[in-house]
Amino acid sequence: MSRVRFPLGAVVYHHKQGYRGVVFGVDAEFALTEAWYERVAQSRPPKDAPWYHVLVHGSSKTTYVAERNLVPAADLSPVEHPLLDTFFLSFDGAAYRPKGLH
Repeated sequence: MSRVRFPLGAVVYHHKQGYRGVVFGVDAEFALTEAWYERVAQSRPPKDAPWYHVLVHGSSKTTYVAERNLVPAADLSPVEHPLLDTFFLSFDGAAYRPKGLH
């Protein structure tokens, strides 16, 4: 996954939808179903580029987002999400430290 722009724990901003969140999973290429892509991915982002699982700040929602729709978040305040402790150990002021990585 060397071409992945955002690592696990990166705080990102969805520039089309206007939400901030933290990356908790990365797929080197689109990994969901064709039916999901047709129903949800309305801007038809490329399937052969990275896609990210994101915990949405201030919500209990998670999203699956194409890399081209994400930018580094300018606001690096802590993300609020009920699943943060499931995936991350701590926040260093810039990114979250994933569990299981040393």
